[in-house]
Amino acid sequence: MKVLVTGGAGFIGSHTVVALYEAGFEPIIVDDFSNSDPQIIEGITAIIGKKPTVYQENCHSMDVLKSIFEKEQIEGVIHFAAFKAVGESMQKPLEYYDNNLGSLIVLLKCMLECGVKNLIFSSSCTVYGEPDALPVTEQTPVKPANSVYGNTQQIGEEILSDTVRSLEHQSLKVLSLRYFNPVGAHPSALIGELPRGVPNNLVPFMTQAAAGIRGALTIFGDDYPTPDGTCIRDYIHVMDLAEAHVAGFRYLMSHESPAIYDVVNVGTGSGVSVLELLQSFERINGLPVPYKIGPRREGDVVAVYADASKAEKMLCWKALRSIEDGLRDAWNWQKNTSKPE
Repeated sequence: MKVLVTGGAGFIGSHTVVALYEAGFEPIIVDDFSNSDPQIIEGITAIIGKKPTVYQENCHSMDVLKSIFEKEQIEGVIHFAAFKAVGESMQKPLEYYDNNLGSLIVLLKCMLECGVKNLIFSSSCTVYGEPDALPVTEQTPVKPANSVYGNTQQIGEEILSDTVRSLEHQSLKVLSLRYFNPVGAHPSALIGELPRGVPNNLVPFMTQAAAGIRGALTIFGDDYPTPDGTCIRDYIHVMDLAEAHVAGFRYLMSHESPAIYDVVNVGTGSGVSVLELLQSFERINGLPVPYKIGPRREGDVVAVYADASKAEKMLCWKALRSIEDGLRDAWNWQKNTSKPE
């Protein structure tokens, strides 16, 4: 079965491509490399033993997507082609709305026109906003988003839900995977998180700071109502997350129902503060990380971590790798990569 992976050269997308291949699927990558690096394709090739099919295209083009669907006989899609940095989204709202929602609408139209029924949507715990209670379950209320990125995820889920419910499109089966904070890299150190320019995510900035590529890591706020004053998140190994997408896809394939829309949390169930994560990185890898405390960053919530019991029951999946595994793999990947420009 051929599965289209939009944003397949990105951090989560590339690891999911590997997991799909190892599970017997044939992943087809669409990525315009606007926020990823072509060298990741070389890493994927080295891991799976063959070069994957790659289209260097943007998901905004209906004609481009339709031609790929028809040529490759695509049977399902995993959609990662979205911008995802909370802080950046507050500075570039129009870019985020255009890319994240525009590409999703074009993709859905193309799927419906080409009769492709299975879709895994890359969603996020940001849809919960600032939760009233922890851990968050799938029944936790979706509150007003704290960031533009979070709002695009909320609207994206609404678009999908409305489309599946509509009488005209009763053949669509969709899972929105609400995942938390992916970290780590493939254990081979051949692929990992390789952002263009200055990293927006915590761990790649941490590894680059430790390697002397960046200056000190800024921790955004140490006056939150948490034990050490820094934000708390649920850090999940990227390979666990990749395997959750495979489990989700198998779930859709195994159900004959003409219409499915559901949401599933994908996390570890444990919260770790930013400062705890940094200290764990230093202990595990035996080196210091220069850091400084900065002001709070607009869009950040105080704390969020998952109740992942639904994923275990429904998808027969649970996170197997530890935070230590993730931080060790992230550093091994950093040591194996060339310095960014």
